[in-house]
Amino acid sequence: MAEHWLQIKGDPSVRRFVFEQTRAASLFDSRIEELMATVGCLLTRHGVFHAKIHFSSNQLTCWLYNDPYRYRVFIGEEVFAPDFLAGFDQVVAIDRPLIDADTVPAILAEFARLRLKDESVYLRNGSLNLINGLIGMTFSCDGSHYLPVGEFFATVKNL
Repeated sequence: MAEHWLQIKGDPSVRRFVFEQTRAASLFDSRIEELMATVGCLLTRHGVFHAKIHFSSNQLTCWLYNDPYRYRVFIGEEVFAPDFLAGFDQVVAIDRPLIDADTVPAILAEFARLRLKDESVYLRNGSLNLINGLIGMTFSCDGSHYLPVGEFFATVKNL
């Protein structure tokens, strides 16, 4: 597990053409506030301890406390269905999560900001794990970053 900011550079051909591409708006982009509220509820009240938001492909991947060995993938409009949250048990966080419930909305707000801030360099996916305290991010330049929650806010404020 990363104890400090870990950056992994991806495909050099993707990085070489990063400024020749632009972000294509996705369903998740158009409903980003609703998406972040839903993910926040999943993480703080519905038993999800790890969530990964794939903005470009409109998919949400979740790992649950009551079934940690299987992940669930939700696609597009499914996440915005009126009864979506009702399909999850009411479960609060474990006793000692490294990311507490009060911090989740601020992390998700940064994900939204990084997704929409720039048309060439933007967040493609973001994940957070309440148990191990890691934030994961992959950007359009194919760079991946893994940060402990304690370093996340200081690092992303300059992005």
